[in-house]
Amino acid sequence: MHYVYILRCNDNTFYTGYTNNLNKRIQTHNAGKGAKYTRGRLPVKLVYFEEYSSKIQAMQREYAIKQLTKENKLKIIQSNKNLK
Repeated sequence: MHYVYILRCNDNTFYTGYTNNLNKRIQTHNAGKGAKYTRGRLPVKLVYFEEYSSKIQAMQREYAIKQLTKENKLKIIQSNKNLK
């Protein structure tokens, strides 16, 4: 599976990313070895994810989410069924 995810950083900002191993990627972020953006904003918390069968679909969705405003990302997160 391929995943698109949104993390809430310690400073209340959001980071959106792609991975094929969600648990390992979250651990990598929290170990300070993930994206440069999250390194200075630890700890991070997984607040949203979507699953895709193809990498292309997941990466296209990642790009689309990254274009959204913070308000629209909040709407997606609040409608989340995966982490409730």
